[in-house]
Amino acid sequence: MTLLLKLILAHFLGDFLFQSSKWVKAKELGKAKAYQLYLHVFIHFALTMLLIWDWSFWPWATAITASHLLIDSIKLYLQQQKYKRLLFFADQFLHLLVLFIVWYYYEIHPLNVISINPNYILLWATTLFILTQPLSIAIKIFISKWTPNTEDKENDSLEDAGQYIGYLERLLVFTFIITNHWEAVGFLITAKSVFRFGDLKASKERKLTEYVLIGTLISFGTAISIALLFQFVLQLI
Repeated sequence: MTLLLKLILAHFLGDFLFQSSKWVKAKELGKAKAYQLYLHVFIHFALTMLLIWDWSFWPWATAITASHLLIDSIKLYLQQQKYKRLLFFADQFLHLLVLFIVWYYYEIHPLNVISINPNYILLWATTLFILTQPLSIAIKIFISKWTPNTEDKENDSLEDAGQYIGYLERLLVFTFIITNHWEAVGFLITAKSVFRFGDLKASKERKLTEYVLIGTLISFGTAISIALLFQFVLQLI
């Protein structure tokens, strides 16, 4: 439990005490191009190593730092004023979830990260990559013939927001399934449906509604299929 408390302390120190409002604004403006983003995650790595004070923990600290960079980057590209509060709590929840997972596999169910089979690393890396851009491109191509001709110049949707939402939803579905939390997948589908319902209702376009529904079902379906395939291949390694 001491390790978990140290990880949480390092996280809150890095996210709140050692991050000024100027840095936050700079990240929101520059997104992945802002050097403050990378300095921010480096501070998290340094604080984690400083509080743990054990060099052998560096692979785990690196994993925490990488996840922090990924989560923060996705949040920056999804940032919109009306969703700012929701994104803040989702961001903190995901960071704390990563810390809990690291603590569990380091202290409760220890894993020797140095002696892990390289095939495991390759399988994980390949699967996580496929769930992001490759699937996004494949889904976009597959449903392109149904793309509605919407010329709504007043659309205030964020640039590439749909793409990053797809990344996040597929990664979450994958995580929920491999941790055997199928009920969370249902909750995620419901949550997305609720958020999307207002926009689709306001658009009053049946084609757009059907287009979004097809894309969502394909996205969730492929994520579920890949998660099940991942579990099957994992048993063969």
